[in-house]
Amino acid sequence: MKKKSGYSQKELSEFRKIIETKIFLAKKDLDLLKSSYKNDRNNGTEDTSPTFKAFEEGSETMSKEANTQLAIRQEKFIRDLKNALIRIKNKTYGICRVTGTLIQKERLKLVPHATLSIEAKKIQK
Repeated sequence: MKKKSGYSQKELSEFRKIIETKIFLAKKDLDLLKSSYKNDRNNGTEDTSPTFKAFEEGSETMSKEANTQLAIRQEKFIRDLKNALIRIKNKTYGICRVTGTLIQKERLKLVPHATLSIEAKKIQK
């Protein structure tokens, strides 16, 4: 793939819309995750057997840990998307940070926060 200076203003605008939509949806997902692990849901187990209650509490702890991990990943995803918006503003968006070539448009539509071309990604492995 030959080196190219970057995407046109029109293309960058299209990418910006994709990224802003993804940020909006990702923030909604993050809020949902945060509310689910902050909720102290009592599932009505206070009058059931101690064994079941212990199982229920253990399950809830595992669920909170899983939700916390998902929330951390979601926060990173949002940060990566916001960094992509900065690259659009700086007109460096879509340029592979390793090869300096233009990242394929199809790849950026699927992974709009990508900073590596497929070729560079293969080299990394």
